[in-house]
Amino acid sequence: MEHEDPIDILEVDNTAVRKQQEESLKQVRATRDEAACQAALKAITDCVRDFKEGRKSENNLLDLAVKAAQLRCTLGEISDACEEIVGRYKAVIRTISGVYSSESKNDKDFEEAKRLTDEFAQKEGRRPRIFVAKMGQDGHDRGAKVVATGYADCGFDVDMGPLFQTPAEAAREAVENDVHIVGASSLAAGHKTLIPQLIEELKKLGREDIMVTAGGVIPAQDYDFLYKAGVACIFGPGTPIPYSAIEMMKILLDK
Repeated sequence: MEHEDPIDILEVDNTAVRKQQEESLKQVRATRDEAACQAALKAITDCVRDFKEGRKSENNLLDLAVKAAQLRCTLGEISDACEEIVGRYKAVIRTISGVYSSESKNDKDFEEAKRLTDEFAQKEGRRPRIFVAKMGQDGHDRGAKVVATGYADCGFDVDMGPLFQTPAEAAREAVENDVHIVGASSLAAGHKTLIPQLIEELKKLGREDIMVTAGGVIPAQDYDFLYKAGVACIFGPGTPIPYSAIEMMKILLDK
C-alpha cells in the first residue's frame, strides 16, 4: 500500500555523483588528442554508413570502437557516432487489454475504479488519460506494462513511454498527449533525482496542472521528500492496481 516500513539502504547522492562524473569527463576531454578522437569517431560513422548502404568496408566496427576508446573517446561519443547513421534502438511497447479485467470481475475496488473513471468521462467529456513513464537507466518495463494494462481495464486511456527517457522527454510527451496524470515507474533508485526534474519540466511547459504519481521500488523514508517535491501519490510494491486507480481518481474528481 502507500505506507511501508523503512528499510536499511545505502543512501547515494545522485546529484553529487553526476557532478563528479561530469568533472571526470571534462578532465578526460581536456587531456586527450581531440583531433585524433574526432578522426576515430568519423571512421566509425563512415564504417556504419558503408554497412547500412551495402558497401564493403575494409574496417571492422569493433576494432574501430576499441581504437577510439584507446584514444579516450567516451562510450557516449562512440554510440553517437553509430547513432548518426542508424538511429537509436527503441523497444516496441505492447499492452494487451482485457487481461486484468478478466481476473477481477468480482473485485469491488476494480468496479469502483471503473465507476470513477466513467464519472470523470461524463464530467469532462473524455476519459482520464495517464502516461506511464520509464526514466533514467532503469532497463525493466515489465511491471510498468502490467500497470498500464490494468489501468486501461479500469477505464483509463493509457500512453506508455519508451525506456531510458529523460525527464524533459517524458514531460514533453505527456504534454503532447494532453494527459491528466504522469505515473513515474521507478526501479533503479533514481526517483529522488528524476521525478523532481520531471515536475520541473512540466512547470516549464506550463502544465503544472498535470498530476504526477510515483510507483515501484521506493523506500518509505523517501516518501516525504517526493511529496514535498510535488508528487500527489506514491504506490509501493504490491499496491493493488484498482486501489491506486481509485486514489488517483479521487484527486482528479476533486480538482
